[in-house]
Amino acid sequence: MNFFSLISVELKKIKRSKILLILLVPVIMMWVPGIINSDFAFDTRGIPITPENNFFIQGYMGMVWFMIPASLVICTVLLIQTERSHGGIMKMLSLPVSSAKLCLAKFTVLILLASAQMLMTVCAYYLSAVLVSRIQDYDFILDPLYVCGNTLGIYAGAIPMAAVFWMVACLIQTPVFSVGIGLASIVPSVLIINTKIWFAYPMSYPFYLLMVQYGKAAEGMYDTRIDWLPWLPAAILITAAALAIACVRFGAAERK
Repeated sequence: MNFFSLISVELKKIKRSKILLILLVPVIMMWVPGIINSDFAFDTRGIPITPENNFFIQGYMGMVWFMIPASLVICTVLLIQTERSHGGIMKMLSLPVSSAKLCLAKFTVLILLASAQMLMTVCAYYLSAVLVSRIQDYDFILDPLYVCGNTLGIYAGAIPMAAVFWMVACLIQTPVFSVGIGLASIVPSVLIINTKIWFAYPMSYPFYLLMVQYGKAAEGMYDTRIDWLPWLPAAILITAAALAIACVRFGAAERK
């Protein structure tokens, strides 16, 4: 069985689950308050930012800081526990396929789920922007290239974080502890992005990228430069190390 066949099998399993619904709920939760309190977009508090950019940044801020990372944490645990609870992982490990390939196939599905949530976020933004534009009689709709470009960057920045969460889920057998560690690791990201070692903490990457865009939209509020060095090498190293550990530990308890 090749790698793409494994991914196809995993995607078929998802069709019978409620993971996509779980991904949709936080998206709705983040944008509904923005619609209800849309007049706050005009209250920039002296910050040199346009209402439409303020609406976009504020809406994405909650998603990027907590909801997207939290969704990844929950999805990693669900993907692992679905197999463990029904003995599916034993059947998978009995196949003539390496456990590392099985692990990477599941991680690929996790990344695809993250892309689905990012697509939901873009759609929710535009639906909200259209509705708010009618309510406030002001054009809140930003250029699709700008919105999609930022969303794609945030998505790419979330991959190292997803790799770390996947590693944690493979290492820790108890789902409560796995979720707890994942959620607890999200909180410090707001503080860490303002330190010199932010690049060593992958949970801060998506929020860092959003803050860079905030700095561009509100001149002088945040550094608009992206420090590719040492960020890019660190991100690649962290992702590779996390996936390597996950591949080694995937199904280790069941193989004993």
